[in-house]
Amino acid sequence: MLQIVSREGMNRGVDKLALGAIQKAQDHYIEKAAENMNAFGLSSTVGRVLGIIHMNRKPMTLGELSEATGMSKTRMSQVVREMLDLNIAEKVYEKGIRKDLYDVEQDQYQTFISLFAANWSRVVSKNRKAHKKTCKELLELLEQDDLPEETEDKINLLLSEIKESLDYYDWISRLIEFFESEEVFKHVPKPKKKLFYFTSL
Repeated sequence: MLQIVSREGMNRGVDKLALGAIQKAQDHYIEKAAENMNAFGLSSTVGRVLGIIHMNRKPMTLGELSEATGMSKTRMSQVVREMLDLNIAEKVYEKGIRKDLYDVEQDQYQTFISLFAANWSRVVSKNRKAHKKTCKELLELLEQDDLPEETEDKINLLLSEIKESLDYYDWISRLIEFFESEEVFKHVPKPKKKLFYFTSL
């Protein structure tokens, strides 16, 4: 027997399929954002929360994020605090809403720059401090009398290597500035935005 389906019923079916496809695409984006965080030495949770807020298209509260991730508010507060420190999230305010709201940068290029700068700035600061301390200790050794020539040569070699490392960290600092100033886009331009429309054949 031929079953007649109303136009309204067909539309509901199409809408259901479309919503399912959209949800799948959003979940895929969120999971990829989570995986990408590993490249920056960060937990996938940070990337997942970033992806969730991005896909939500508007700021979210800790409660909403906790519900979306299945994590406790305490854990979510820790994750959001880390994201604020990394400069990839910000606390925003909306009239009539008392709870804290959190939003993320929608520009993926800027998110990359923020993560790159935050991570490498910490590395540079930590290693510079350690190298300068070591350098001071080695220079004090060189001031000792009757230091064997072989030992002196080893110390000088180490000092030379430390100098190279400090030069390397200076270069990274300039690279960070190159990104943060957006000078990089003059040399490696962002692709022009295009809208894609797909139609069935």
